[in-house]
Amino acid sequence: MAQEIEYKFLVKGDFRPFVTQKHEIVQAYLSTDPNRTVRIRIQDEKGYINIKGAAKISGLMRYEWEKEIPLNEARELMELRESGLVEKTRHLVPAGNGLKFEVDEFHGDNAGLLLAEIELPTADTSFEKPDWLGEDVTGNPSFYSAMLSKNPYKNWREITE
Repeated sequence: MAQEIEYKFLVKGDFRPFVTQKHEIVQAYLSTDPNRTVRIRIQDEKGYINIKGAAKISGLMRYEWEKEIPLNEARELMELRESGLVEKTRHLVPAGNGLKFEVDEFHGDNAGLLLAEIELPTADTSFEKPDWLGEDVTGNPSFYSAMLSKNPYKNWREITE
């Protein structure tokens, strides 16, 4: 089974000078059950289906499976979504040792939210935290994209500011 090991942070500073690549992403969820999410993603005109299992207690690790699917099928499946779309620009920032931060700049109902994620090969892999990283929100379900599709940032942003 493939395991995703990932930390998630709010972004508090200017990461843009370090960006090496970016992607436009639209996501829709066919299931937002906390024990398993089923996501359809269109990223730069390519379609994907993704299944994630329940997060472990720390929120750091969970099962993940993903496959590329034809773009037209991804668009059709998005019509079956159970909640709103999640739209974002993903900025890639090198983190050293072959690692990278994925900084998501959300649009639409989640505009104003900036989240950085770093995926690690093992739970004990160390990494440098740049100055622009803010609070660690790993394991906080409010910041999972599946939750943002149901309860967008515009509904609760005042609480975090």
